[in-house]
Amino acid sequence: MAGMGFDIDVLTTDPSGKLTKEETLNGVKVKRFDAWAPSRAYYFSRELKRYLGKESNKYDIVHAHNYQSFPLLYAAQTKCGNKLIATPHYDGGGHSFFRNLLHVPYKFLAADIFRKADRIICVSEYERSLLMPRFCLSPEKIRVIPNGINLDEFSQLTKNRKDDKLILCVSRLEKYKGIQYLIQALSKLDRLFRLEIVGKGPYKGPLVKQANSLGVAGRVTFWEELSRSDLLAKYGEAGVFVLLSRLEAYAIVVGEALAAGTPCIVISGPLSQWVDNENCFEIYYPINVDVLARLIAQVIGTKAGCTKLLGWDEVARRVASLYREVWEGNLG
Repeated sequence: MAGMGFDIDVLTTDPSGKLTKEETLNGVKVKRFDAWAPSRAYYFSRELKRYLGKESNKYDIVHAHNYQSFPLLYAAQTKCGNKLIATPHYDGGGHSFFRNLLHVPYKFLAADIFRKADRIICVSEYERSLLMPRFCLSPEKIRVIPNGINLDEFSQLTKNRKDDKLILCVSRLEKYKGIQYLIQALSKLDRLFRLEIVGKGPYKGPLVKQANSLGVAGRVTFWEELSRSDLLAKYGEAGVFVLLSRLEAYAIVVGEALAAGTPCIVISGPLSQWVDNENCFEIYYPINVDVLARLIAQVIGTKAGCTKLLGWDEVARRVASLYREVWEGNLG
């Protein structure tokens, strides 16, 4: 978007306190603010809120992200003269019992976000279907603009399946992501099937323990901090990609797997936008692991593609069009 003539500041948080406070990357000015982010959540930053309180009116448009963290709320609370666009990435609830409890009082604070936003961008129709009734939103206020994929990366990717019995999951390791069902399904498949899990998170310990108890530990490999090139290679090597997360607004990893030509299995509901029963298949909660195992055996190794994928250039054009619409006052 900077290349399209927009003058952009990115205001972001740095809980580590170790990154450069200000720098310019590819024509985009980046400002980082100290923050507290327990368990990589919430991103409290008095420094960021103070800056927005003083400076938000110098921006024509403030575009803020993520209902579950505070920078979006700060952008709404400090709105003064600027237009506000909100991309909530709303998935319907918290990722734990405690976080679900916090959603009850937070809903009243968050109402300010949607009241003050001039436009709301949802990344999927599913997200819009969750958001509208919960916050009594007018459909005219919402635009659906999916996330994008770096299509150039995948156009150069060589599909190099070393083993069509390889199952891949790329996910943060949390219980709600459903990886435990995938390990159970693996135990019902023959010994040629293997599972590779890319990601990190607090649920790794229980997953390792489960794999050991089911006797499949030797067929499960965990990967953390892979380089981008190594991750792309994993997409290319896999026979099937599986994501069983109950809480998702979009899931770029599914799009990336499809862009790599790898068939996918996803959970019905949150990820149904990907399902066409040719390249991407769905399974329903509560998950029957016998059904899951049979579906994996049926799908694995087939060739996939997807016509729903957008490149980031097209996403940028759609967002730029919305910016101009908002700024010119065409809000009917």
